[in-house]
Amino acid sequence: MSSAAFAYTAAHELDLAKRTVVFVHGAGLDHSWWGLQSRYFGYHGFNVLAVDLPAHGRSAGPALTSIGDMADWVRKILDEKKIKSAVLVGHSMGSLIALEFTARYPDNVERIAMIGTAYPMKVGEAFLDAARHNDQAAYDMETIWGHAPQVPFSGNPNPGMWMYGDTLARLSRLAPGVLHTDLAACNSYAGGMEAAAKVKCPALFVLGARDIMTPPRAAQDLAKAIAGSRTVSVGSSGHSLMAEAPDATLDALIGFLG
Repeated sequence: MSSAAFAYTAAHELDLAKRTVVFVHGAGLDHSWWGLQSRYFGYHGFNVLAVDLPAHGRSAGPALTSIGDMADWVRKILDEKKIKSAVLVGHSMGSLIALEFTARYPDNVERIAMIGTAYPMKVGEAFLDAARHNDQAAYDMETIWGHAPQVPFSGNPNPGMWMYGDTLARLSRLAPGVLHTDLAACNSYAGGMEAAAKVKCPALFVLGARDIMTPPRAAQDLAKAIAGSRTVSVGSSGHSLMAEAPDATLDALIGFLG
């Protein structure tokens, strides 16, 4: 990996004889959002690249301003590591990146999984404005809307962890302007249906039934546009499926890659 970019590999060297799973995080987040899922596949016979997009986590900036640019950046990472084909797994903004990547580089994608997705992925003006001004309210909006309503009253599936605090800690590490750049990229992405029509590989949607940020109905047209796609609904989860329902999300991916 170049010095400017970071990807978690589950502490394993890449082996080009193995299948590769690339995990792409959502707006304002980083590779650690995939902790359980990336570690599982890394220890069960797969190469894993859980990337930090530029200006996120351990990757240097500046932040990329469009979904297309982010998809091209992922392609450069795969080219650098000489990986010719991979499974792409994306959450929220990352799901749009995975979709656009698949449309642009179909020969480099074995399968695609989109978690907590919607198209169009419009962002409210109040949310965008708060992020534009680096207002704490933007981080609060992403945290509260990014979880099911019952989260403040229920326990974290991971003992000793606080779901709201976990998200806020990641967001607090962002440089000024990065969250707004991500949200604006999601809001302006207009190529979803055109990209979906180009997807010929197996596709999986994993949707939280209680997601208020990207409600399941907002993914229906996208799912219909991808021939043969499968949808798994996680009844107890909101938008943050990897944290709220880590085992159900992992089980869906295991079944899909099996």
